[in-house]
Amino acid sequence: MQDSELLQDGLALMALGMGFVFVFLTVLVISVTLMSKLIGRFQPAPVASGQTKPAATSATPSAKNDEVIAVISAAVHRYRKARRH
Repeated sequence: MQDSELLQDGLALMALGMGFVFVFLTVLVISVTLMSKLIGRFQPAPVASGQTKPAATSATPSAKNDEVIAVISAAVHRYRKARRH
């Protein structure tokens, strides 16, 4: 008889713990959703300005890429030269 009582107590404790976790996570999801809606209402997202310069930004990445390739090539060459000696 004692084994079945211990098993019932264990199952009851497990159900209580899982129920508490379920309720806590539900409250957490609801509160995060409400906070997100409140922030969206009182602090709207900033509007991006249309005064960007697309021509200046398109030339810069290719120049940076060429420089990076040159630096990497020089580093590999120096490494291979140092390993031979």
